[in-house]
Amino acid sequence: MTYFMSCVTSEEERRVRANDRDYNEKFQYASNCIMTSKYNIITFLPVNLFEQFQEVANTYFLFLLILQLIPQISSLSWFTTIVPLALVLSITAVKDATDDYFRHKSDNQVNNRQSQVLIRGLLQNEKWMNVRVGDIIKLENNQFVAADLLLLSSSEPHGLCYIETAELDGETNMKVRQSVSVTSELGDQNNLASFDGEVVCEPPNNKLDRFCGTLYWRDKKYTLTNQNMLLRGCVLRNTEACYGLVIFAGPDTKLMQNSGRTKFKRTSIDRLMNTLVLWIFGFLVCMGVILAVGNAVWEREVGSLFQSYLPWDPPVDNFLFSAFLSFWSYVIILNTVVPISLYVSVEVIRLGHSYFINWDQQMFCSQCNTAAEARTTTLNEELGQVEYIFSDKTGTLTQNIMSFNKCSINGQTYGKYTHTHTLSGRFIRLDFTPFNPLADPNFCFYDDTLLESVKVGDSHTHEFFRLLSLCHTVMSEEKSEGELVYKAQSPDEGALVTAARNFGFVFRSRTPGTITTTEIGRPVTYTLLAILDFNNIRKRMSVIVRNPEGRIRLYCKGADTVLLERLHPCNQELMNITSDHLNEYAADGLRTLALAYRDLSEDEWEAWSESHRCADKATNCREDRLAAAYEEIEQDMMLLGATAIEDKLQEGVPETIAVLSLANIKIWVLTGDKQETAVNIGYSCKMLTDNMTEVFIIRGHTVQSVRQDFRSVSLSAAWGEGGKQLQCPPPPPSNLMDNISGEFALVINGHSLAHALEADMEMEFVSTACACKAVICCRVTPLQKAQVVELIKKHKKAVTLAIGDGANDVSMIKSAHIGVGISGQEGIQAVLASDYSFSQFRFLQRLLLVHGRWSYLRMCRFLCYFFYKNFAFTMVHFWFGFFCGFSAQTVYDQYFITLYNIVYTSLPVLAMGIFDQDVPDQRSLEYPKLYEPGQLNLLFNKREFFICIAQGIYTSVVLFFVPCAVLSDATQSTGVPLADYQTFAVTTATALVIVVSVQIALDTGFWTVFNHVFVWGSLGSYFTIMFALHSQTLFKIFPNQFHFVGSAQSTLLQPVVWLTIALATAICIVPVLAFRFLKVDLKPQLSDTVRYTQLVRQKKRKPVGRKGRLGARSGSRRSGYAFAHQEGFGELITSGKNMRLSSLALATFASRHSSSWIDTLRRKKHTHTHTPPTGAETDIKIMYC
Repeated sequence: MTYFMSCVTSEEERRVRANDRDYNEKFQYASNCIMTSKYNIITFLPVNLFEQFQEVANTYFLFLLILQLIPQISSLSWFTTIVPLALVLSITAVKDATDDYFRHKSDNQVNNRQSQVLIRGLLQNEKWMNVRVGDIIKLENNQFVAADLLLLSSSEPHGLCYIETAELDGETNMKVRQSVSVTSELGDQNNLASFDGEVVCEPPNNKLDRFCGTLYWRDKKYTLTNQNMLLRGCVLRNTEACYGLVIFAGPDTKLMQNSGRTKFKRTSIDRLMNTLVLWIFGFLVCMGVILAVGNAVWEREVGSLFQSYLPWDPPVDNFLFSAFLSFWSYVIILNTVVPISLYVSVEVIRLGHSYFINWDQQMFCSQCNTAAEARTTTLNEELGQVEYIFSDKTGTLTQNIMSFNKCSINGQTYGKYTHTHTLSGRFIRLDFTPFNPLADPNFCFYDDTLLESVKVGDSHTHEFFRLLSLCHTVMSEEKSEGELVYKAQSPDEGALVTAARNFGFVFRSRTPGTITTTEIGRPVTYTLLAILDFNNIRKRMSVIVRNPEGRIRLYCKGADTVLLERLHPCNQELMNITSDHLNEYAADGLRTLALAYRDLSEDEWEAWSESHRCADKATNCREDRLAAAYEEIEQDMMLLGATAIEDKLQEGVPETIAVLSLANIKIWVLTGDKQETAVNIGYSCKMLTDNMTEVFIIRGHTVQSVRQDFRSVSLSAAWGEGGKQLQCPPPPPSNLMDNISGEFALVINGHSLAHALEADMEMEFVSTACACKAVICCRVTPLQKAQVVELIKKHKKAVTLAIGDGANDVSMIKSAHIGVGISGQEGIQAVLASDYSFSQFRFLQRLLLVHGRWSYLRMCRFLCYFFYKNFAFTMVHFWFGFFCGFSAQTVYDQYFITLYNIVYTSLPVLAMGIFDQDVPDQRSLEYPKLYEPGQLNLLFNKREFFICIAQGIYTSVVLFFVPCAVLSDATQSTGVPLADYQTFAVTTATALVIVVSVQIALDTGFWTVFNHVFVWGSLGSYFTIMFALHSQTLFKIFPNQFHFVGSAQSTLLQPVVWLTIALATAICIVPVLAFRFLKVDLKPQLSDTVRYTQLVRQKKRKPVGRKGRLGARSGSRRSGYAFAHQEGFGELITSGKNMRLSSLALATFASRHSSSWIDTLRRKKHTHTHTPPTGAETDIKIMYC
């Protein structure tokens, strides 16, 4: 009995007594009212402002606003800061309020749903929010379940009811739940009103598939499992009515427990930007200190001479205090190096990029009627920096739509195509209708020898399909006579039962104790004695049935690795033949199951049934006891054969993986399937190829063996076979794998991965795996998937993306930098947890290579220009400080300072950040190497930041000193000097706006109507607003606010001013133009080359295209275990319950992706020096001339 002593750890209990609100209220359980909203009318303003001011930037600008309210240090009006700050806070508040309004609306809709509650023997309509723990609720057909209920009774026989859990887990198949037998007869309201049973169960948790509790009633106790529960969010189907006891309500329900907030993800650009902002703030403080020191020196040496008629303003009484105040004044003036509009602009740009993803018709699946969806707006540019993709297999790379393809029965293989074919060369699909009126017309099979074997009455063939028709947990619905609809919880089971149906063994219906079939036209009812349920540890399921003649037989199907070792020794010869067939099926990448049976005597059945009954009723360690009982009976079985199911690859998967590999993106497959299946799918989708140097397989079961495997891999990869003959101790694997040559792949099993993820071995695993082109992890758990992703994030400075379609992929999706959910056959839990979603794996290449690359490019160009224009704007104040006695006097009019980032320069940079592109989307897909700058973080990093800052400082020097030098000696036509403050301010401001407008025109690579309107419109708005602000009209209305009256008109009428502006513009822009021309000519980037050659081709209108093809590979690997199943259904029943790869891409990169594109172009240029240029060669020569 020591085997069963691993008892469950103690935890808090929940006690619920039926029909006793007073008792239950003592525990203060949550009500059934849910509230997902964050604010109400009273709390919105204070709470929202509190949240917004937790952002460092908002707090910083609030601090500046407070400083500006102090007259002694502020040379700017308070509105220069409060206007942009209020605008940012208002926009964010409106967005938050809108989101919360919809949350309130959804909450009210749910909370006000009506439910029938049994109160004092009468059913009363109550709102969901008024339902309490311990209430008994009546549900009717097609109603939503109001709370987590213990099913008490049902209108269906045996206390059964049918539910749909689509809102809970996305699965549309109906599921069955059953009440405890002792309460199933409490169908009458009076009986239910007197029911006073008490439930003791686990506390609230988020485990959808598990429930552990005990019902105490009439001095007896009854075990409760998940099969007795109806969870909130489910819908009652095909059941007239049922009653349930509320166990968990409101926020305690499993639905709400699973709706926790996803971890907030930030991009690498966000993190870099936060660092740069801190640097800029430090730079701002340094400038303030320099100018404050200058003020102290000036006041001591020069200012003291003016004290008699220009005394210090109170409370200043010495030069040190004057310098202190001057420091804060300059902090206010120079704060625009970090404008608050930066953060708003970034969010607007990201929102635009998200809409582009949502609107992309080329990522719309017409079959599923599903569009791509950006479920977050904060990660778009990181899509352009992905280096590692972690993918699920089933349903992600494959369609998860299974078809019965081949089988092996008593040593004979079936399923190969016969020689009979049509004139067109197509194979003829068997027509089962004449043989079997109940056949599924959509079933495809081509080997008529199997059908003939059934017709002639071969006993092994009959027993094979009899097993498939009985050993399953499928539910059948017969809508009309002969029209059967199977509800299978996994596509594998549906395919197998459908195959048996077409070959004459039709599963018709079931009750908790019987299975009714039609065998070769004859109805047969079997007594269902037991179902030995499937789980991921057993990897098999069995049923024990009694046929009409009274013979008891166990039927079992499962993974060949576990089933073949449980066969009777007399099966050795047949097992060898069947294993060979399994290997053949594996070469085709098929998923397999082995089938076996065992005859049981009445005594054997009775003895085992008693031990099974004891294990089933155990309150402690029940799963372990049941597993031991199952193991006892599933021995000495007779082999029947094997099935092979095809799970086809999704459309475009090989092409997508090929293109992503050319973009230097490494793809890892993390799957729960067996090694053989995953490896064959790897070859099918071109992750693994014949051209690879070697495919390493790690399969050790101990720490020592796994470590030795890694070291063997490192030696083999570094030195080949000769590495094994080295006499000196080898260096650590992490050093060996740094400079390997050749392409390698790594395959590792789940038990080996468990050791590889341990702290003392993780570095060996990371270094080995990351040196390989492809990695496949088999038999991994959902937790291991997340651990692998976290490991790469920890040890590699690389952006990771996880993609999957099932609930077992959720942890991996949440762990990666970017999570992508595929809306497929396994529900929508992966989609709900993801950052982006679509319906086909092939759309991933467009998401990354087009939208991701464009988003990264746009954001980098936006940030470079934004920092440039603000340093050019702000640093003019710094230079002016040396000429104004460090008095904190501003160069510009205060209204220009306010409007510069809001009106004059905001829209052009937004247009560039939203619409810009260097090459069209088709070229992005054809030239995957264009993706690499994002991975290497080349377009915006600390170096690029300093270059932008240097250019901005250079521009500020030109904009200050050129007008200062020219205007100091210039005069008007009347002889009046132009060297006045207002003229200088207008000239500098005008030159600044023109220079930054010309600069963004140069930076924009793709012009749209919006770019033209925003760039030239902003320039026009500057002159319009400036003339209005300097007009007599506003001066007469607000004489104390508008001090520059008439300055614009008088200044801009002077030719020398325009000459000064033109000179400053030329000095700022000409070096930039020269540098860019030289860079494109001497060291062009791939995007420059692609753009130029495209331009020349468009002019010549000569299409270029060559055919390329990826070779196929098939290998003799073991096939996969075809049983994507969940535990629990067996117990329930027995208890009563194209985008094709571009030819240009393949032709260009298939043989040359390891060499530089530019080097290739140059080699072609020299090779054909004396050859008449044609086509693309002409384009290249023109470029370099």
